[in-house]
Amino acid sequence: MTKRPFGVTLLAIFAGIAAVFAVIHTLQMLHLLPHFLGPVTFWSFDLIGALMWGLLAAIYIWLVKMLWSVNPQAWLFLVILSILNLILAFVSILGQSTWQSVAPTILINGLILIYCLLPGTKAAFGTDTA
Repeated sequence: MTKRPFGVTLLAIFAGIAAVFAVIHTLQMLHLLPHFLGPVTFWSFDLIGALMWGLLAAIYIWLVKMLWSVNPQAWLFLVILSILNLILAFVSILGQSTWQSVAPTILINGLILIYCLLPGTKAAFGTDTA
């Protein structure tokens, strides 16, 4: 069993928080949860947005398990997933969601991406090229 550095544990916690935000957006687009910070809508058809947010939530939950076990592939998956989640958040803004409604998602995924790209984090997963 590989010893888990504190930074990897922090990334797993951030990924768990991102999964919670994705689940909240999914439930809001399915109209099962009220809008707390502003309307969340994906163009005029919320079901597509709900499916995409739900898929991202499921992947984030799977990724938390990979991070917890310090799987070397988790770093790459987390970088790609945080970029995809940021893109989906910005597309949601174009599709009539407000900045306030997706700001927590943008903030947590931005933090995840920045933290993943730090040299110490890359070294913890063995992806440091220097």
